[in-house]
Formats: sequence, structure tokens, C-alpha cells
Amino acid sequence: MTDLPDAGIGVIGGSGLYSFLADVTEVMVETPYGPPSDALLIGEYSGRTVAFLPRHGRTHCVPPHRINYRANLWALHSVGVRQILAPCAVGGLRPELGPGTLVIPDQVVDRTHGREHTFYDGRRRSDGAVPRVVHVPMADPYCPVGRETTLAAARAEGWEPREDGTLVVIQGPRFSTRAESRWYSAAGGSIVGMTGQPEASLARELGICYTSIALVTDLDAGVEAGEGVTQDEVLRVFSDNIDRLRPVLFSAVKRLSRRRSCPCGHALDGVETGIGVS
Repeated sequence: MTDLPDAGIGVIGGSGLYSFLADVTEVMVETPYGPPSDALLIGEYSGRTVAFLPRHGRTHCVPPHRINYRANLWALHSVGVRQILAPCAVGGLRPELGPGTLVIPDQVVDRTHGREHTFYDGRRRSDGAVPRVVHVPMADPYCPVGRETTLAAARAEGWEPREDGTLVVIQGPRFSTRAESRWYSAAGGSIVGMTGQPEASLARELGICYTSIALVTDLDAGVEAGEGVTQDEVLRVFSDNIDRLRPVLFSAVKRLSRRRSCPCGHALDGVETGIGVS
């Protein structure tokens, strides 16, 4: 690991995004939490070193509730990633958030269960380290600088992104019932997805900046009449928009400052974690 380039920026997303990276090096990182979803793909873009991680694996074989989120975040941190851009497909919970809308959420509601959601659980790891119990702040779950940078990048590429919104993360892999969808909307949800947590909170526990980039692929089941959401519909709309989304990601990569000025990196200041995170 010591010979790896310092990949300060990470992108967690689906296939088709890493093909623009030059001189890609595949690196499988060993973590105390088991293997990540796939090898990291590390390459250069516009003078920046970027590590791409296929969230579901390159063959899309890992469902959202079985993703090893801790291994994924630990692997990225291990190669120097301190800023993450995380594109994801979501459903719209409001009529005005239809397919093709780009949302840069500012809040998240975690409705998942059974996922390993913290590094600091007091249990001995495979490497012998025993993390202490740590409580990190999550009032504002996303990096403010990352959000502003991504919004500027999206506008520069011709999008009219939504500047805020609450992402409701459900367990999956099934889609919501109509009653659930209406419930999430009534509670203040704007969009619904399956993978934004515990990604965001684990990133915070490692002092990593994390920015969610949510592409709406459908109106959720309770928003409009019809047969409801289908997998084919989600994949089709995401595929139709991937060529528009790529420039946003890479524009954001170019715009991200090498020196962080946000509070994300200070989440663990003064805290003894027991696992040497810095």
C-alpha cells in the first residue's frame, strides 16, 4: 500500500464512470472489515488522482443491503481519499422531482436496519485493534464545500440541480409500497434511495468529506398512479442520463480544492478512537 499514489478524491458509483480515468491501476485493498465491493480503480483526471469504487461491484452483483460499507470506506481512506463524490439513483417523493432531476441533498433519514453502520463499536477487529465507542456529529451529514462545488459543476454543465432535499435511505432491495412512499413524503422526504447510508455516516467517522449526487430515475410508488417503480425503468433512465452525469462528476473533481476548509476533517478532533484513524 505504501507505493500507491495518494488518491485524495474518491468516487463511489456505478459502471461507466471509471472509463475516463487515465492509466488505471486496479488495487484490491485488504481491510479489517473484509473485502470491499470490488477492486479500487485508481487513475488520473485533470491532474488529480481519483479512486473509483463500484458500489455494487462491476457486475452489479452486490445488493444494497449486503454491501460491505465499512470495507468500502476503509479501503478508500487507506489510499488517501479524503473527499468523496457519491452518485446514486433515487426515486422522487414529490411531483416536481421527476425523472432526470439532479438533487444535491443536504439531509438524510436512515430507514435501514441490520447494516454495520459504525467503525467504533467496541468489538475487537481482525487485526487485533479494539475501537473505542465514539459518537460523531451528524447534524449536517454532507460536506458543505463539496455540495457547493458540485452544484457549481452541475450548473456549468447545463443542469438545473436542486440545491437541497432530504434523502430517505431504505433497506432494499425491494422498492417502497405506496403507503411507505406517502409516509416518507409526509415526513419531509424529497427523494428515496437504498445506498446513501451508512456511507455518509461512515465517511464522517473517518473524517472524510462526503457529497451525495442523486439522479432521480422515477417518481416513487405513492406519488403518482400506475404500476409503480420497476428495475428496468430505473436502469433505463440512469443509463439515458449517464453521459450527462459524467461531466458533472469530472467538473467537480477539477473544482475540489486540494486543501479542505470544511469541518468534515475535524469530526474526530480530540477523540481517541483506538484504531489510529487520522
